[in-house]
Amino acid sequence: MTGIRKVLVAVLVGLALTLSAGAPAAAQAAQAAQADKLKLAVAGDGAQGVTIQASYADGRRLEQVVRLVLTATGPDGQKVGPVQLEPQPEGHGFYSSGPVLSTGTWKVTVNSPAPLLSTASATVQAKAAQSPPAPEPVAVTKPTDGGGAGWWPFAAAGLVLVAAAMGVAMLFGRRRTD
Repeated sequence: MTGIRKVLVAVLVGLALTLSAGAPAAAQAAQAAQADKLKLAVAGDGAQGVTIQASYADGRRLEQVVRLVLTATGPDGQKVGPVQLEPQPEGHGFYSSGPVLSTGTWKVTVNSPAPLLSTASATVQAKAAQSPPAPEPVAVTKPTDGGGAGWWPFAAAGLVLVAAAMGVAMLFGRRRTD
C-alpha cells in the first residue's frame, strides 16, 4: 500500500469508530433528557391549600430540591401567586402551599424552572378549615355488682402461701448432724 492509501484507510477507520461511539452517547443523551422531565401531580389538601407530588417522568423519586411556583385563578376572577413552594418533610418530592386559597373552586397551575421544565394544572375545591368535633362526655360509674375487688386479693393470697411454704421448708429442711 502506498502512503496515501494508508492515511486514507486510517482516516476512514477513525471516522467509523467515532460515529459508532457517538451513537450510544446520543441515545444516552436522549434518555437523560427524557429522565430529567418532571411529572407533577397537583391536588387540594382538603382545606385551603394545594399539595404537589413531583417525580421524574420515568417514575423515579425526586431526590433534589426543585423550586416550584404556584399560580391560581379562583371564583370571581381572584388571583393568587406566583407563590414559591418549599419542599415538605413528608417525603421526597412532596410540596405544599399552606392555606393560600379562599373558599371556592380554583384553577391551579404549577411550574418548575429549567433545567427540569414542567407544568401541571388542576381544578381544586378549597373549603374552610374544620376542627374535629368535640368528644362526647363519658360518665364514670362504679360497678354495681359489689365485687369490684379484682384480682389483687388472689395474688396477695398466693404470695402469702408461697412465703409460708418456703418458711416451712427452711425450718424442717435442715438437720443437724452431731
